Amino acid sequence: MEIVMGPFLWLALVAVLLVIEAVTVGLTTVWFAGGALVAAVASWLGAGQAVQWILFVAVSLVLLIFTRPLAVRYMNRDISRTNVDGLIGKRAVVIQEVNNLAQTGQVRINDLEWMARTKDDSRTIPEKAVVIIKEVKGVKLIVEEEKEV
Repeated sequence: MEIVMGPFLWLALVAVLLVIEAVTVGLTTVWFAGGALVAAVASWLGAGQAVQWILFVAVSLVLLIFTRPLAVRYMNRDISRTNVDGLIGKRAVVIQEVNNLAQTGQVRINDLEWMARTKDDSRTIPEKAVVIIKEVKGVKLIVEEEKEV
């Protein structure tokens, strides 16, 4: 038995996909709802089943691939970084010379001491220098000496 997708079945699929999106907020099914809406319009205009399905798949994939990254970025822009991610970009003071080859280096930030390293093994940062935290790797902060202005 072949399922014939008319405009009302496509619209019912749109509704189901939007409900799933509202419940999960995963930004996945909303794109397929867009594809189903385009297929519903095509069905209403008299397009054949093959055209409806091709439009559904094509529009859904285009929306998913090209607009999802923008939507995720827009939705996550007001989320503040917490824990160690909140340290990135902050300033710290070197309390032990940072020297990757000698495997030394500590910085203090927010009254806590962290092991520190540089990205480049040939660079050392002297004690009492101010550094900027660039990333966190495990329990080590990757730092760069702050440039004086």
